[in-house]
Amino acid sequence: MSTKTTHQLEYNPFQLHLYMAFELGQAEWKLGFTVGFGQEPRIRNIKARDLVALQREIQTAKKRFGLPKDTPVLSCYEAGREGFWLHRFLQSLRIENQVVDSSSIEVNRKARRAKTDRLDVRKLLTMQMRFHHGEKKVWSVVHIPNPEAEDHRHLHRELISLTKERTQHTNRIKGLLIAQGICLSITDHFLEDLETIHLWDGSSLLPGLKARLQREYQRLQFLQTQIKALEKERWNLVRYSDRPDIEMVRQLMHLKGIGVGSAWLYVMEFFAWRNFHNRRQVGALIGLAPTPYQSGDDAREQGISKEGNTFVRSMAIQIAWGWLRHQPESKLSCWYQKRFGHGCKRMRKIGIVALARKLSIDMWRFLETGLIPEGAILNSRLL
Repeated sequence: MSTKTTHQLEYNPFQLHLYMAFELGQAEWKLGFTVGFGQEPRIRNIKARDLVALQREIQTAKKRFGLPKDTPVLSCYEAGREGFWLHRFLQSLRIENQVVDSSSIEVNRKARRAKTDRLDVRKLLTMQMRFHHGEKKVWSVVHIPNPEAEDHRHLHRELISLTKERTQHTNRIKGLLIAQGICLSITDHFLEDLETIHLWDGSSLLPGLKARLQREYQRLQFLQTQIKALEKERWNLVRYSDRPDIEMVRQLMHLKGIGVGSAWLYVMEFFAWRNFHNRRQVGALIGLAPTPYQSGDDAREQGISKEGNTFVRSMAIQIAWGWLRHQPESKLSCWYQKRFGHGCKRMRKIGIVALARKLSIDMWRFLETGLIPEGAILNSRLL
């Protein structure tokens, strides 16, 4: 005796869509398919990055649900290690895809909740249908840069990474020396100075420690060479390139207090490929938007959201401190000094976050409309 699976196709007006969700793993991908609410999902496993098997499963799912071959497919997956190449591949197949911010996906608040890839892919399918039916705030969809804009982000991100590594090696050298009671500056003559220093009892450094310090210094010098090469490449692009995003970098650098590093990061991470519609979107994407909490009689402010781009958020705070020094007569600086300048250290830190948000919005307006921040001074000489 055989049984047949019953497929429900007449329960809503959106039946001619195939919903697909990915749960991406290193060795295996789990795919979920459904045609709408009330339909038991079809779950299948394929080898990771097997695009032929992916297309085969899509066609098999359409046949299984009794859909025409030209039925539109709506898909989604969580942003992560796979990046955006899969999104571009799906678009080439005329599949409407959303890359979802993982932190925006709602979860059960039970102390112990079941979590498996199978449950996750079912959850994604449910939320995708809710999103498609009009519940736009069910999750946050990642804005996808084009391949060129994504490629332009590598230079400054590599610089940030190398700078952190340089700091690690510098601190390690200083820590090894301090552990022996020695305080020595790391200069170009560090290796020569290493031969002349002595321990507290007048003895020389032991050979194992000396060899390690020498190797650490060599790594530090190698990093310094790479950092200088990348900085030179960036300056050459700012001076001679005719790319539209580089022109935006030059425009920001006209504001006194905005250097090449901060202008480059703001443009490549934000303004070159994103279309902001209002100031709230700018503040929210930096992660400097407020997060109020109100329940009954309990009402308080939880601080900034810390969502969005971490690179720009960190730079925004640094620029805000520099703005107070280089643009003391501007409207924003006067506002800060009047409201927070005479407060305690904690109040000044709270104020600098507010200043960073306002300054980022003014920079966006400056690039969009050419409106100079009120009272700001322009650089007389740019390069």
